Amino acid sequence: MFVSHLHADHFGGLPFLILDGQFRRRTRPLTIAGPAGIARRLHDALELSFPGSAAVERRFPVNVVELAPGAAEVAGLPVTAFEVDHPSGAPPLALRLTVADRTVAYTGDTAWTPVLPVLTDGADLLIAEAYSFTKPIPYHLSHHDLVTHRSRLTSRRIILTHPGPDMLAHRAEAAFDLAYDGLTVTV
Repeated sequence: MFVSHLHADHFGGLPFLILDGQFRRRTRPLTIAGPAGIARRLHDALELSFPGSAAVERRFPVNVVELAPGAAEVAGLPVTAFEVDHPSGAPPLALRLTVADRTVAYTGDTAWTPVLPVLTDGADLLIAEAYSFTKPIPYHLSHHDLVTHRSRLTSRRIILTHPGPDMLAHRAEAAFDLAYDGLTVTV
């Protein structure tokens, strides 16, 4: 599991994922990678959600990896993290993962930043936040930002995520596919 930043809408479901693994008798290790501070924040989220759960012995190991900007290997996968522009109590990250021969890039939540073209360089898929259609929202991308910079985003495909009400109201006008619950993507 890769986490871009430590706002609850991006990592707050982890206590439930871990609890579900316990109830379903998971035995495979679970690796969670995210920005510096994720280990402490996960511990706190577990305790807030289910007091005492952070110390519970599980049937499966939970390995937490704290990422810094740059290249790393997590659970055998090469990942490159880029710091982006989204205050969240820890350095927010855009992530670039390679699985087999496919590369997926993810902006996380961020304002436009010059690292985004580097993040997407030759990627097979960019999963990009588009919180609004044209309205500037601090520390977030808009559909307009992505269209404006499309020539610099060299991924083969772009799928939008994290849409706010304004973006959803303009979904029929979107220049890119919009993610939805249950979407399956072949890369």
